[in-house]
Amino acid sequence: MSGFAYRIAGDKPEKVAIKDALACADAMVWVHLSSNAEEAQAWLRDAAKLSEYVVEALTANETRPRCDAFDEGAFLNLRGRTEEQLDPSDMLASVRIWAERGRTISVTRKHLVATDSVAAEVERGCVSDPGDLITAFATAITADLDPVVADLGDDLDDCEQQLDASQVFALRRNVTRVRVEAINYRRFLNPQRAALEKLATLPGEWLGPDDRAHIAAAADRAARMAEELEAIRERSSLMHEALTDLRAEQLDQRGLVISIAAMVFLPLTFVTGLYGMNVEGLWFAKEPWAFDAIVALCAAIAIGVTGWFVARHWFR
Repeated sequence: MSGFAYRIAGDKPEKVAIKDALACADAMVWVHLSSNAEEAQAWLRDAAKLSEYVVEALTANETRPRCDAFDEGAFLNLRGRTEEQLDPSDMLASVRIWAERGRTISVTRKHLVATDSVAAEVERGCVSDPGDLITAFATAITADLDPVVADLGDDLDDCEQQLDASQVFALRRNVTRVRVEAINYRRFLNPQRAALEKLATLPGEWLGPDDRAHIAAAADRAARMAEELEAIRERSSLMHEALTDLRAEQLDQRGLVISIAAMVFLPLTFVTGLYGMNVEGLWFAKEPWAFDAIVALCAAIAIGVTGWFVARHWFR
């Protein structure tokens, strides 16, 4: 089974084999599993001796961020960024965490970028209990998402600066992408904030006052990020409406030009159609100057109609 484990005693963490991790009763243990549901279920049930409820929660397909207290511990599900391929409608991978006094077990199916940061924190001796570990996860996840959210805002700023009728289609694609990503990220950050806030208020001696304060701070940071994503979503909606109006105005201008051209040529079509009839009785049909006269009349009509449109400012 893929994953790793740490034995944390004081400021000297030690990396140990997963099969030997739970035997370390004199220190805090962090076991991280990165495997499919079947492998994780077998280890959690047989080796870790967790209850069926906790095993199901740690390996469930539905992974919306949440927090539940159970017996003397708590289950927490968080979402973070991964570099592995994900469904476009589900842009964040999950990490499921079971925490109780003396041990923490985390399970992922996709490798989270934040996991490496948390492991580095452990190796530096910055983690001493489950509360510190959960705080490290929450902080690493939001720190990893911060530049991504900032990039979405910068992309939207660029689109606003490039707002022009000639780039409507390209700008609409970019704005739509930003809006979809903001909605997908916000969909998980709001419940993630609520899960962290709930964890900070759970009863239990395994969470100290400093842990609760740090978890509450992580929840506040997630809330600020969710608010920023909501602002990006609203800005992208307004930008999309502006682009739609710009496109409609562009179509109206083109339709106006076509209508003016049609109005200029309508009387000319009548005159040329009338004299194109193969019947007797047309005025001046036998005169040698009649063709020049009709051409001059058509030119005068075209100039007159065009001048009328110019005088009415239809070209503006």
